[in-house]
Formats: sequence, C-alpha cells, structure tokens
Amino acid sequence: MSAAYVPRRSVLYMPASNARALEKAKDLPVDGLILDLEDAVGPADKATAREQACAAAASGEYGHREVTIRVNALGTEWHDADLAAACAAGPDGVVVPKVGSAREVRGLVEALERHGAPDRTRLWAMVETPRAVLDAREIAAASDRLAVLVLGTNDLVKELGARFVPGRAPLLTALSTVVLAARAAGVAVLDGVFNDTRDAEGLVAECRQGRDWGCDGKTLIHPAQVDPCNTAFAPSEEEVQDARALLAAWEEGAGRGVVTHEGRMVENLHVEVARRVLAVDEAVRARG
Repeated sequence: MSAAYVPRRSVLYMPASNARALEKAKDLPVDGLILDLEDAVGPADKATAREQACAAAASGEYGHREVTIRVNALGTEWHDADLAAACAAGPDGVVVPKVGSAREVRGLVEALERHGAPDRTRLWAMVETPRAVLDAREIAAASDRLAVLVLGTNDLVKELGARFVPGRAPLLTALSTVVLAARAAGVAVLDGVFNDTRDAEGLVAECRQGRDWGCDGKTLIHPAQVDPCNTAFAPSEEEVQDARALLAAWEEGAGRGVVTHEGRMVENLHVEVARRVLAVDEAVRARG
C-alpha cells in the first residue's frame, strides 16, 4: 500500500496563462497541480497558456507536487495542439475534460502514445456529464494508463438541471456511482471544487463529506483552500494512534481466534483498514 499510494489530498487548478501564479505554485503545500488550458484561459491566451504550462511541467521545479496539464476538450480547436505539446513536456498527468466513454479513453491513450508521452504521463479523465456518470465503470476500466477520475461537479450540476445546495444532495447518487467505479477499477478519484472561497466552514464540511464518501482528495480553485483540504483528507492523530493500537492487539492475539480492541471485535478487514491509515499517514508525512 505505501509503495502504491500517491497523496492527492489537495489538487489545485492554476490558470496556465498567469506566469505569476505558476511561480507561486512552487511554494504551495499542495499534493498536485492542474495547469489549466481550458476554462480559466480565454481564447486569446490559449497559445501562451500552452507554452507556459508545458515549460512549467518540464522544469522539474515543483518538488514533490504532482504536475498535470488540463488540455481543452476533445472536438475543440485547441485540443490536438494541447495534447501534442503536453505529451512533449511529459507532465505527471494529462487531464481531459468531459470524457464521455471508454472509447474516448482508449482514443486518448492511443494519442498519448502516438505523441510520444513518457510512460509516467498518466491520463486523468474528468467525469462531468450524466452520460459519463452512467458509463463510469467502463471509463475507469478502459486503460491501465488511466490513473484518476476527476469529478467535474459544476458541469454536472448544470447538465442535471440541479441546484447548488449545502450537502450536495442532488449529486449524491452521481458522486457515489463514480467513487464505486473508481474503486472497482483500482484508480484514484478526486472530488469536485468548492466554489465559495469565502466560506471556510462550508469548505471543511464538503472536504469531510468527500473523504467520508471515499474520495482520495479534492480539486481546489484557491490557495487558501489547500490547508483545510490537506487536513481533512489525511488521517487524524487520533485515527493513527487507534490504528497502531488495533494492529498491536491483533498481533498480540494471533492464534487466539477472537481479538478485541476497545470493546470491538477485530477481523481481517479492520486490520487492512488500519494498515491503510498508517500507510497514508506515512506517505503524507514524507511530504513534510
């Protein structure tokens, strides 16, 4: 677990047209960055954004941070040039918006290979339409090169004709479906963004909700959201101590048949959960 787990608690969108923001990102305590060529960049700035994102991704100046590039969607006039340039830059991942089917995933993987993307450059597929949600299982399992499903909750709310409400009840079925698909395929899943940068309490509540659903982390739109997100998606000290104590009880009781910890019966599944907690904690602490 510790060798395979990649911390993706906080993944921040950065407009790639903003050179100052790209420089600032080198010092942010984020686990990952999405250098954006799509929504955050106007048509007149697409070429500049592409050049700056690729230079940043190839620079090696972002330390432990996972650096990805979000290209413009399939079918747009910028997509092909974005994808070719991103492959040449060799980021950790290429994020593609509005992926709608397993066939599209396979086509994108073929394009990555055709453009010579290094093996470490993985595909991150954004799930942000009803069709994608309904086909999430097939999308998640379409290629071994697919590493992450990214929930595009803003677009999903729009496509559903739903409303933004506290607790996100209109999205519960869709988000749970995507988490199930990701877990079935063994890929990571990131929750969508929280839109109100002034609502600290709302952010924390939504981070905890995403964590409780099983998401690996959350995409963010502002640096001020990073620290609360990192805290929410990492094991607390209490959880770590409890995991250690549970494993100690398990090892002490080996061969006895029934093992209890704090009045709770301990089974193999509890041991696996405890080991995961410690592995996540170890990986997060390694980030410093």
